Amino acid sequence: MTTTRKPIIENTMTSIPIFPCPVLGFAAWSGTGKTTLLTRLIPILRERGLRIAMIKHAHHAFDIDQPGKDSYELRKAGAAQMLIASSHRFALMVDHDQPHEPVLAELLGKLDPALADLVLVEGFKAERMPKIELHRPALGKPMLFQDDPDIIAVASNEPGTIQTSLPLLPLDDPRAVADFIIDWLAARD
Repeated sequence: MTTTRKPIIENTMTSIPIFPCPVLGFAAWSGTGKTTLLTRLIPILRERGLRIAMIKHAHHAFDIDQPGKDSYELRKAGAAQMLIASSHRFALMVDHDQPHEPVLAELLGKLDPALADLVLVEGFKAERMPKIELHRPALGKPMLFQDDPDIIAVASNEPGTIQTSLPLLPLDDPRAVADFIIDWLAARD
């Protein structure tokens, strides 16, 4: 499915569009099940014809490379950027001299918008973009939508306990969440 490219992430200082396809975030406290939902949701969206790009925020140091592998050894030898490629995929690893929190707009610039109809973002809950909040009352964490005007829906395992005018979605039903996303994309056209 090819969607009309309307910019969604904008530079709030100048309102200049910086990414040409829709971006939708999933915001929640740790332990809510963002990755679990997304791993179930992505295949459903693909079945419906969408090409999905994904950006995930990690709150810790991570390494996708392994000691002993050529790419790891070359990067550890001092290559600030390491691109490894095969006939199946490529990966770019960039080491920063000074650690800093990633900025979503910069990461979006690393994606090829010609290969995506929708970018899903896990984390980055403080960034400006439309988001679906995931909430499990048993975790005892506060709702995010009350302080975040960018939240467009709430998915919860107990939607009946949430007082809001936002659409309420069943967290454990990825098909219902996919239906909401498809409707949201259609409303953007």
